[in-house]
Amino acid sequence: QARLMETGGGSVQAGGSLRLSCEVSGYPFTRNHMAWFRQGPGSEREGLAAIWTDDGFPPVYADSVKGRFTVSRDNSKNTIYLEMSDLKPEDSGMYYCAAKRGATRYPLQSYEYNYWGQGTQVTVSV
Repeated sequence: QARLMETGGGSVQAGGSLRLSCEVSGYPFTRNHMAWFRQGPGSEREGLAAIWTDDGFPPVYADSVKGRFTVSRDNSKNTIYLEMSDLKPEDSGMYYCAAKRGATRYPLQSYEYNYWGQGTQVTVSV
Protein backbone atom coordinates (compact mmCIF):
# COMPACT_ATOMS: atom_id res chain seq x y z
CA GLN A 1 0.00 0.00 0.00
CA ALA A 2 1.56 3.27 -1.12
CA ARG A 3 1.76 5.96 1.51
CA LEU A 4 2.93 9.53 1.03
CA MET A 5 3.47 11.66 4.11
CA GLU A 6 4.01 15.42 3.86
CA THR A 7 5.62 17.39 6.66
CA GLY A 8 7.04 20.86 7.12
CA GLY A 9 4.07 23.14 6.68
CA GLY A 10 3.41 26.04 8.98
CA SER A 11 2.92 29.77 9.23
CA VAL A 12 5.46 32.24 7.96
CA GLN A 13 5.60 35.92 7.14
CA ALA A 14 5.81 37.14 3.58
CA GLY A 15 9.37 36.92 2.31
CA GLY A 16 10.13 33.95 4.51
CA SER A 17 11.05 30.38 3.67
CA LEU A 18 9.83 26.87 4.39
CA ARG A 19 10.91 23.38 3.40
CA LEU A 20 8.34 20.68 2.84
CA SER A 21 9.17 16.98 2.84
CA CYS A 22 7.27 14.04 1.38
CA GLU A 23 8.32 10.57 2.45
CA VAL A 24 7.17 7.58 0.44
CA SER A 25 6.59 4.14 1.92
CA GLY A 26 5.12 0.89 0.67
CA TYR A 27 5.95 1.83 -2.90
CA PRO A 28 9.09 1.67 -5.06
CA PHE A 29 10.66 5.14 -4.93
CA THR A 30 12.75 5.06 -8.09
CA ARG A 31 11.40 5.59 -11.60
CA ASN A 32 8.40 7.62 -10.53
CA HIS A 33 7.27 11.08 -11.35
CA MET A 34 6.51 12.91 -8.14
CA ALA A 35 5.09 16.36 -7.77
CA TRP A 36 3.97 19.05 -5.40
CA PHE A 37 0.52 20.59 -5.72
CA ARG A 38 -1.16 23.46 -3.91
CA GLN A 39 -4.83 24.03 -3.29
CA GLY A 40 -6.20 27.25 -1.85
CA PRO A 41 -9.72 27.78 -0.56
CA GLY A 42 -12.16 27.58 -3.44
CA SER A 43 -9.37 26.90 -5.93
CA GLU A 44 -8.41 23.97 -8.07
CA ARG A 45 -5.34 21.97 -7.26
CA GLU A 46 -2.35 23.63 -8.94
CA GLY A 47 0.79 21.80 -9.96
CA LEU A 48 3.90 23.58 -8.69
CA ALA A 49 6.92 21.38 -9.26
CA ALA A 50 7.62 17.86 -10.45
CA ILE A 51 10.66 15.63 -10.27
CA TRP A 52 11.66 12.29 -11.75
CA THR A 53 13.03 10.03 -9.02
CA ASP A 54 15.82 8.75 -11.20
CA ASP A 55 18.24 10.28 -13.70
CA GLY A 56 17.07 11.42 -17.08
CA PHE A 57 14.46 14.17 -16.74
CA PRO A 58 14.97 17.65 -15.31
CA PRO A 59 12.59 19.09 -12.71
CA VAL A 60 9.62 21.04 -13.99
CA TYR A 61 8.15 24.17 -12.39
CA ALA A 62 5.03 26.25 -12.72
CA ASP A 63 5.68 29.83 -13.77
CA SER A 64 4.17 31.05 -10.51
CA VAL A 65 6.98 29.49 -8.45
CA LYS A 66 9.91 29.40 -10.86
CA GLY A 67 12.96 30.95 -9.26
CA ARG A 68 11.45 30.80 -5.76
CA PHE A 69 10.76 27.10 -5.22
CA THR A 70 13.14 24.19 -5.68
CA VAL A 71 12.17 20.53 -5.79
CA SER A 72 14.75 17.91 -4.90
CA ARG A 73 14.97 14.26 -3.87
CA ASP A 74 16.95 12.01 -1.58
CA ASN A 75 16.59 8.46 -2.83
CA SER A 76 18.33 7.10 0.27
CA LYS A 77 15.43 8.45 2.33
CA ASN A 78 12.61 7.83 -0.18
CA THR A 79 11.84 11.51 0.16
CA ILE A 80 11.27 14.53 -2.02
CA TYR A 81 11.49 18.10 -0.84
CA LEU A 82 10.12 21.49 -1.78
CA GLU A 83 12.29 24.40 -0.73
CA MET A 84 10.18 27.55 -0.80
CA SER A 85 11.63 31.01 -0.52
CA ASP A 86 10.37 34.58 -0.93
CA LEU A 87 6.95 33.32 0.09
CA LYS A 88 3.92 35.44 -0.72
CA PRO A 89 0.42 35.46 0.78
CA GLU A 90 -0.89 33.91 -2.42
CA ASP A 91 1.33 30.89 -1.75
CA SER A 92 -0.95 29.99 1.16
CA GLY A 93 -2.86 26.76 0.84
CA MET A 94 -2.75 23.04 1.41
CA TYR A 95 0.30 21.46 -0.16
CA TYR A 96 0.13 17.90 -1.42
CA CYS A 97 2.67 15.56 -2.84
CA ALA A 98 1.71 13.01 -5.45
CA ALA A 99 3.31 10.05 -7.19
CA LYS A 100 2.90 8.17 -10.42
CA ARG A 101 4.68 5.01 -11.40
CA GLY A 102 6.63 5.73 -14.55
CA ALA A 103 6.96 8.94 -16.50
CA THR A 104 4.15 11.39 -17.12
CA ARG A 105 3.57 13.49 -20.19
CA TYR A 106 2.14 16.37 -18.20
CA PRO A 107 3.90 16.27 -14.82
CA LEU A 108 2.10 19.33 -13.41
CA GLN A 109 -1.38 17.97 -14.11
CA SER A 110 -3.13 16.35 -11.16
CA TYR A 111 -4.90 13.75 -13.31
CA GLU A 112 -1.54 12.15 -14.08
CA TYR A 113 -1.03 10.98 -10.50
CA ASN A 114 -2.21 7.84 -8.77
CA TYR A 115 -1.12 8.40 -5.20
CA TRP A 116 -1.54 11.40 -2.94
CA GLY A 117 -0.58 12.43 0.53
CA GLN A 118 -2.92 13.99 3.07
CA GLY A 119 -1.44 17.44 2.68
CA THR A 120 0.29 19.98 4.86
CA GLN A 121 -0.94 23.54 5.41
CA VAL A 122 1.15 26.57 4.53
CA THR A 123 0.00 30.00 5.63
CA VAL A 124 1.85 33.14 4.56
CA SER A 125 0.90 36.35 6.29
CA VAL A 126 1.67 39.91 5.23
